[in-house]
Amino acid sequence: MNISNSQFLSMEQLQEQYLKQQKVNTGSRSAQGMSFGEILLKQQVQTTQEQEAVKFSKHAANRLSDRNIELTDEQLERLNDGTKKAGEKGIRDSLVLVDQLAFIVNTKSNTVITAMDQTETDENIFTNIDGAVII
Repeated sequence: MNISNSQFLSMEQLQEQYLKQQKVNTGSRSAQGMSFGEILLKQQVQTTQEQEAVKFSKHAANRLSDRNIELTDEQLERLNDGTKKAGEKGIRDSLVLVDQLAFIVNTKSNTVITAMDQTETDENIFTNIDGAVII
């Protein structure tokens, strides 16, 4: 995932881009001879996977950009896994540590609230969390 200092898209813009892409992809799939049931099942699986993926609040995206933090796909996958594990344990606001990065995540909304490099934390004190996951 590459987050740059340039302009960020709003949720509505991202959703519009995603839906346009889905319409194009869905049309080409049905042309390839997939049955309605196969298309429906594939769409349900994809929707479930997307619901499990963390989102970044505007504040968190700004923090990543300001601190020049770029997540690799592997780190993002681990962040998603840590968020899922925290939610399964009943943690609402979790500190998720991935390598040298620290994320505060609201597990109910699957949203990263803030992000930082652990070397930037003054005293290594995190407040307003009810659990931590080290991935």
